[in-house]
Amino acid sequence: MSKIYKIYLDVCCLNRTLDDLEQFRIRMEAEAVTEIIQNCEDGKWILMNSDIIEFEVSQHSNSFKQEKVNSILNVANIYIQSTENIDLRAEELIKLSFKFHDALHLAFAEAGEADIFLTTDDRLFRKGKQFQNILKVEVGNPTIWLMNILQTEEESNETNRN
Repeated sequence: MSKIYKIYLDVCCLNRTLDDLEQFRIRMEAEAVTEIIQNCEDGKWILMNSDIIEFEVSQHSNSFKQEKVNSILNVANIYIQSTENIDLRAEELIKLSFKFHDALHLAFAEAGEADIFLTTDDRLFRKGKQFQNILKVEVGNPTIWLMNILQTEEESNETNRN
């Protein structure tokens, strides 16, 4: 039986499938995000939503993208509401030089006990890796994370067959 991952996709990830897919990297990330969301829809994994995600999506100037992202968020099984502890944690992360919204996303993901926080933002990804020992959630890129999970599951299935 595969692990049921609790997944927090930041808004960059949620928007990735709506970006210009001409660039190879963007197309790969979009396919990974689509696969992750499909696994959440199928009940294999759990998608998380939060007040900060809802806020950022509501600020979208493109109503088509806003509608599409909201339809993805309908898949979410866990909703994390803002608390004083989340605000305090975000303030701690801002002191480590995380940007305001990034700090909030991480604090929400930690509060929801996400197994993985996925982002397509390279700067946030690098900073997340830099402070991995301080964060209570692993930060990853959707393409790399999904490839690692699929490889681990494949190896596990091979071991079970032998």
